[in-house]
Amino acid sequence: MRTDKEIFVSVDVETSGPIPGKYSMLSIGACVAFEPSKQFSCYLKPISEDFIPAAMEVTGLSLEKLHVDGLEPVDAMVQFKEWINSVVKEDETVVFVGFNASFDWSFINYYFHLYLGDNPFGIAALDIKSMYFGVSHTSWRLTRSSEIAKVVKPETYGDHDALHDARYQAELFRLIDKLSEK
Repeated sequence: MRTDKEIFVSVDVETSGPIPGKYSMLSIGACVAFEPSKQFSCYLKPISEDFIPAAMEVTGLSLEKLHVDGLEPVDAMVQFKEWINSVVKEDETVVFVGFNASFDWSFINYYFHLYLGDNPFGIAALDIKSMYFGVSHTSWRLTRSSEIAKVVKPETYGDHDALHDARYQAELFRLIDKLSEK
């Protein structure tokens, strides 16, 4: 993969439900895919009291606690954009990378546009599941992270902590990239 002018940023979010606006983005985790020590994370105050119990259970987060400890969403998005700008040079393009990128990107895009008026990632995202699907020529059913892990054997794992999951996704991305070179 040619990456000299592209900076791939693995992003994961934890949310209170399946769609932005009605539900809240609760945390953001991100890292540069090929330099995962360059990382960002934050917790956000909820923008809605709506939640899906299973979503809250899997994250271990509490809306009440986030109302106290989370950043105001505008501050979180300013900090995230500043971090993105710090890892991307003027002549480079930042690329959003996610596992089931459409989900995470929808929240990130919504919040960037709602609070800052634009999204530094633009209008597209690179989906790791789709990348694996194309590289491996497997069935869509076998693009779950647990199935991919059986093939690429990552050292890390996902645990519904946004930063941990972003680092895990970055590792999957790098390992799948190596598969594509074979």
